[in-house]
Amino acid sequence: MHNIQLAAGQIVQQVLADGRNLNQVLDESLRKKAVWTPSQRAALQDLSYGTLRFYGQLRALLGLLLHKPMLDQRIYYVLLVALYQLQYSKAAQHAVVDHAVRSAQMLNVKVSGLVNAILRNFLRSREALLEQAAQHAEGKYSYPQWWIDELQAQYGERSAAMLTAGNMHPPMTLRVNQRRGTTADYLALLSQQDRDQQNFRARLIEPDALQLDKPVPVDQLPGFFAGLISVQDAGAQYAARLLDVHDGMRVLDACAAPGGKTAHILECAQVEMVAVDKDEKRLQRVAENLQRLGLTAQLLVGDAAEPEKWWDGKTFQRILADLPCSASGVVRRHPDIKWLRRRTDIAGFAAQQLDILRALWRLLAQDGKLLYATCSVFRQENEQVIAAFLAQQMDAQLLPIVLPESSNGQILPNDQHDGFFYALLQKN
Repeated sequence: MHNIQLAAGQIVQQVLADGRNLNQVLDESLRKKAVWTPSQRAALQDLSYGTLRFYGQLRALLGLLLHKPMLDQRIYYVLLVALYQLQYSKAAQHAVVDHAVRSAQMLNVKVSGLVNAILRNFLRSREALLEQAAQHAEGKYSYPQWWIDELQAQYGERSAAMLTAGNMHPPMTLRVNQRRGTTADYLALLSQQDRDQQNFRARLIEPDALQLDKPVPVDQLPGFFAGLISVQDAGAQYAARLLDVHDGMRVLDACAAPGGKTAHILECAQVEMVAVDKDEKRLQRVAENLQRLGLTAQLLVGDAAEPEKWWDGKTFQRILADLPCSASGVVRRHPDIKWLRRRTDIAGFAAQQLDILRALWRLLAQDGKLLYATCSVFRQENEQVIAAFLAQQMDAQLLPIVLPESSNGQILPNDQHDGFFYALLQKN
């Protein structure tokens, strides 16, 4: 286990110190450790994700435990991982401490005694230290102070629930391919599997999505490779329905990768689908998803902000503009985002979103509809972008949409879905 603890510390260090993407660093680490078992790989992922999820609290705790700065930063990150294990995992406390000591010894750093003392001090004074760490917002919520300030300013007393939701383990939610069967049919299939001791218990949630009681590997889900279902957050499943597609329409998914919403649109209606993404490798994932589901679309490598480089001149009756954003609504799936984003990034995303929206509007047919979508909870990227666009575009009309617990298109993260924003525009 100390090898996994040490590897997790190295991953966390690359994210926090070097500003690297968690998934990329984790994938690289797993490729180097080809001999690791599935359980070891799962443990490494849990330690890496968990430490970053609660980094604000863990950093505050370590600051209280350290009487002077840690000279070797590698040990600092191992200690963060060990504190996460002691506070949030079911691992035996003595084993966690022992593994951290052994990790220090493997790094040839003569601080094993200090590591042992720090972790045992935490165990002795846990409650007092946790209370002291929570005196500051970052230690209480495990978000950067600017992020906390933004949510409190925008959402008031609702911000606490949003911050808490962002630190939860994300649910595993399924979307049933309606071309292959109904949601009720698949729920019955899962119930049969559960009777066979497969532990596939699920419940129906909005909108016709199935949420599993506990995550399972996709290769264990009945019918996954036959295209019966896909894994997609319940909040993301609103996009295809809000777009209001019908058979025979020409539809554009402007930032399509990895293809979940593209596929869902095709499952809802027989349309001429054009899926565009600027990343050729990620566009390949769209192709793979469509192939598994038995669906077809025209896939184009291109930048949504520069449609003149790939557009054939034929207008679309529907456009999905699921645009690049801060991803502030999906931080429980990507906890590194909290620590890699900067306050100034938000204005940059908003400017980019408005540019893309203007560029795509030219491609929309008269009376056509464009669905603007982000996975952000910051109003600067959402309502403010739409307001700026409507002020400039006289032939654009904002249409009413119906979403749960939302009057302005903003879905807040909770135990059933991530955070998303939707706005449906029609060309007059």
